[in-house]
Amino acid sequence: MIFGAIPDYRPSGTPGLFPLPHPPMPTTSIQRALACTALSVLALVPATLAGQAARPQPARAELIITNARIYTVDENRPMAEAMAVAGGRILFVGSERGAMSLRGPATNVMNLDGGTVIPGMIDAHVHLLNLGNSLRNVDLVGTKSYDEVVARVIERARNAPAGAWIVGRGWDQNDWGTDTRFPTHEALTRAVPNNPVVLTRVDGHATLVNAMAMRAANLTADTKDPSGGRIERAAGGVPTGVLVDRAMGIVSGKIPPASRAHTREAVLGAIEETAKWGLTGVHDAGVSRSVIDVYESLAREGKYNLRNYVMIAAGDSGTLNHYLRLGPQSALHNGRVWIRAIKISSDGALGSRGAAMLEPYSDDPANRGLLLVEPAFIENVARRALTRGFQLNVHAIGDRGNRVTLDAFETALTAVPRADHRFRVEHAQIVSPDDIPRFAKLDVIPSMQAVHQTSDMYWAGTRVGEQRLAGAYAWRSLLNTGVIIPNGSDFPVEATNPLLSFHSAVSRQDEKNFPEGGWRPAEKMTREEALKSITIWPAYASFMEGSVGSLAAGKLADFVILDRDIMRVPDSEILGARVVATYLGGRPIYRRSDARTERDSSR
Repeated sequence: MIFGAIPDYRPSGTPGLFPLPHPPMPTTSIQRALACTALSVLALVPATLAGQAARPQPARAELIITNARIYTVDENRPMAEAMAVAGGRILFVGSERGAMSLRGPATNVMNLDGGTVIPGMIDAHVHLLNLGNSLRNVDLVGTKSYDEVVARVIERARNAPAGAWIVGRGWDQNDWGTDTRFPTHEALTRAVPNNPVVLTRVDGHATLVNAMAMRAANLTADTKDPSGGRIERAAGGVPTGVLVDRAMGIVSGKIPPASRAHTREAVLGAIEETAKWGLTGVHDAGVSRSVIDVYESLAREGKYNLRNYVMIAAGDSGTLNHYLRLGPQSALHNGRVWIRAIKISSDGALGSRGAAMLEPYSDDPANRGLLLVEPAFIENVARRALTRGFQLNVHAIGDRGNRVTLDAFETALTAVPRADHRFRVEHAQIVSPDDIPRFAKLDVIPSMQAVHQTSDMYWAGTRVGEQRLAGAYAWRSLLNTGVIIPNGSDFPVEATNPLLSFHSAVSRQDEKNFPEGGWRPAEKMTREEALKSITIWPAYASFMEGSVGSLAAGKLADFVILDRDIMRVPDSEILGARVVATYLGGRPIYRRSDARTERDSSR
């Protein structure tokens, strides 16, 4: 494979249009006479010949890719062998002959030897700053027992000064063998008595804290459950150390806030991580104004190698009111930041039994989950969003959470009709079959994370019972109604690699290709649908389909080179694919260390 340095050229003027040089205006009488003579001659030439004479020379490519299998996700040209790029945009996609006609003396030509190219992948639901923080905090993902969780915290505590807060994320009691009950704080407190410890569950909807953290927050048996939250308790109402949903804030609110410098470093680390996995865009769920300010600052400095479609955190009324006053903002800072969506969480998560269910949990008959906000709040924000031209995206996992959200959307849309609102339900994991057709009828997009299905399939039936699984991770049932499904990871809830969700979508199997044939296989996506779900469908779900999501002339040159063809290899080999290079606006933002980088001088 051959790579070369790509200059970061940006044409001036209207994005996507390449200005042609204009001849100087005639200034003397002789010049004006000559100009008139030339026009007279042209008037005598047949129209077809005059058109040929006046046709401008095509722009010269800065980069040409040849000998590739290019999956364009463009219905007009689904497959191509070559592509030409200049000024951060695509000049041509098609044959090698056509692409090479745009070669100039400085063009870099890359022969991929049959390698695979796809559009830059877009994750439709992430938490970018949380990813950056998770790269710095105690990583608990994949722990197989509570003892292993405690051991990892002990390792971190050895180098922490007394009294310093220790933060971690990623534990999941469902992975701890036969006993899948929530842990209690005692083992953690004995191991780390001199540091307050806050460990967030993998889904971000529950925390485990030790005794010192509870003392810092004055959390006792007398502390009442907050609205939309639950304190797990032992006999006598004594807190066990596990806090669910809104109750998490009782302790996490005592953690000293990160400095702006720390936030900048975490964001930069997260962006670098996304590029390694072929992501050129993300939809960032629930972001505060202070963090958005950091994003914009980094983008103005030219350090933001990602296209971020930001969802404003609606829970902060000051942040929400500020951006509603400003109005929708798109393609800020050279197409790096969009601020035109709002995020609300309707309910909790299935793994922590916080997802709001129409009927009680099968494995906890006294519990129907939690509604984190009043339905009237969703309706109110929806009306304001429609009035101001914003999109509203609501986290809803349980069947009650989804119904409440769809009801609020319907009421708001009746009051403030709008044709192209593209409201979204984030996750839509357990949906009543009666509500599945409502997404299409309301023009609501179900934004789902296929990898959640393969993480949850081992215990989802125990949580909700077999009958409710009819609407669980129901991609095919939803697609058949005519909607699209933008895919994602919810990272750092799941791993950053978008191919995990691609693989889950087509196989409904985990990384070890279990179970044989897939879990509830009737709900699979096709390969073509799965590729759209990580490219053009997230682009549409963010009003960006005119600029990204497919490879076509005039679009931004965001693309990924893979070392194998994910559209043709067996399902079991998809996750063996590795990113060779990631390009944003025609410029490489990641190259695998073993990729060759010399210019092709043989053509």
